[in-house]
Amino acid sequence: MADYDLIVIGSGPSGRRAAIQAAKLGKSVLVAEKHRQVGGVSVHTGTIPSKTMRETVLNLTGWRERGFYGRSYRVKKDISAADLLTRGAKTLEYEVDVLEHQFSRNHVQIVAGEARFLGPHDIEITRDDGDVERHKAARVVIACGTRPFRPAYIPFNDKSVFDSDEILAIERLPRSLTVIGAGVIGVEYATIFSALDVAVTLVEPRASFLDFVDKEVIEEFVHELRDHNVSIRLGSEVKSVTLDAAGRPVCEIASGRSVTSDVLLFAAGRVGETERLNLGAVGITCDHRGRIPVDAKTLQTVVPHIYAAGDVIGFPSLASTSMEQGRLAACHAFGLEPPAPPEFFPYGIYSVPEISTVGMTEEEVLKRGIPYECGVARFRETSRGHIMGLKSGMMKMIFSKKTRRLLGVHIVGEGATELIHIGQAVLNLKGTIDYFMDNTFNYPTLAEAYKIASLDAWNRAFAPVAAPPPLPAEAEAALPAAQ
Repeated sequence: MADYDLIVIGSGPSGRRAAIQAAKLGKSVLVAEKHRQVGGVSVHTGTIPSKTMRETVLNLTGWRERGFYGRSYRVKKDISAADLLTRGAKTLEYEVDVLEHQFSRNHVQIVAGEARFLGPHDIEITRDDGDVERHKAARVVIACGTRPFRPAYIPFNDKSVFDSDEILAIERLPRSLTVIGAGVIGVEYATIFSALDVAVTLVEPRASFLDFVDKEVIEEFVHELRDHNVSIRLGSEVKSVTLDAAGRPVCEIASGRSVTSDVLLFAAGRVGETERLNLGAVGITCDHRGRIPVDAKTLQTVVPHIYAAGDVIGFPSLASTSMEQGRLAACHAFGLEPPAPPEFFPYGIYSVPEISTVGMTEEEVLKRGIPYECGVARFRETSRGHIMGLKSGMMKMIFSKKTRRLLGVHIVGEGATELIHIGQAVLNLKGTIDYFMDNTFNYPTLAEAYKIASLDAWNRAFAPVAAPPPLPAEAEAALPAAQ
């Protein structure tokens, strides 16, 4: 007999959703969390604290009001690192309290300790106090998350050279910042610090970045970054990082250029927290970044009763998709077959400005050879945009010319991660341009951009060809007679 129907390793978004779903099905559940508080990376060093920092920066700097009052406008003149940490601590406390209450009311047991496999059904948990517990589990969900990738050539010191977890506890705001890695995390932190008027240099070895986002949206985004004094160094492979005599990091680029700044953030990837799970005892192997391969539909590993979900299985590594993966894993584990997930899910990047995308990009549509048309709306074209003082921001919609169906929505600007859900719903319901043409949106709202963009596409591709206006009698008389 197993001690528990399900043991979940990790209490991040995927772990907690798996645990609570199993408990709702009447199963006995134990969650092993190696940190002292539940929540995982998402609550303590990832999604929640980074987005809280972003919101704090936008509020204290008066960023959203600068369209009216100018770039010199500030809500708080001298912003310190302590100002950023205060709000983060309050948010974290509330999040942990909510999670603990959810576990408690669903009768999910929690053990603060590090778990490892002894066998296919045997789990050993070393508690914080050194005591060791051993339990048998009928089924297991591995939801241990990831940690920042820390290569040996980067001199991390928790003072001037940080990874993406450590940067949240920075004690003093720098005057200049170098960010290595133009992925989602690197771009988010680069723009957050830029909003604090920190001089930021973004270094990326590839010739492009955020390649899953529509190129036109990225072009708009890059224009915004450069307008706010972010220096972007694409195609710049980092040769070395050293500290100068004053302790400032110096980033040497293979081209011969170098970047010196007060602080350096290395944000080039993450690795799975799997090396201490003793996965060899159950026959599971990971890739070079510690990620666990799973069946895309069931989330089962090569061992059928052991599942994995969340960041530890790789792309898309979003809190939103991780939650759904955890729920689906628990449902499948106990014989409940949920419907297939929707075809399209939104991707949100909490940069300044925000980026959000769902469906196919224009590049993907071209590659598939689908006849299409695009419609674009600028936020400054909406009355709500005028009220908010927005000078930038755009929405791009892509429609099939053959079926009129919506193929993709791509947004950069204020509220992008909220606005995207309208497009997501229409896309998954196989809606057409007619939905946006025929429906009324609240006025004034930024959601009006859907109407504007759809009208733009309709005028280009679907509007009936109007007959030319008749010529005045004098002009018609002047025409040469037909031969």
